[in-house]
Amino acid sequence: MPESDRRLIELETRIAFQEDAINELSRTAARQRNDIDALRREIDALRRQLRDLAPPASGAAGDEPPPPHY
Repeated sequence: MPESDRRLIELETRIAFQEDAINELSRTAARQRNDIDALRREIDALRRQLRDLAPPASGAAGDEPPPPHY
């Protein structure tokens, strides 16, 4: 086999491996984007839950009677 044919085959082989690597990286990035989106939605839901659990602001702290141990 002539040297030019071997070099061409080697280049085609490298390109094929690089295309596979690029495709795998693309799939990985898409999965991670989906995971991040899901985590953001979960964080937003947790923030809403915390906001709903927080006691309402009832004015200044001086308006409240002191705790019993004072």
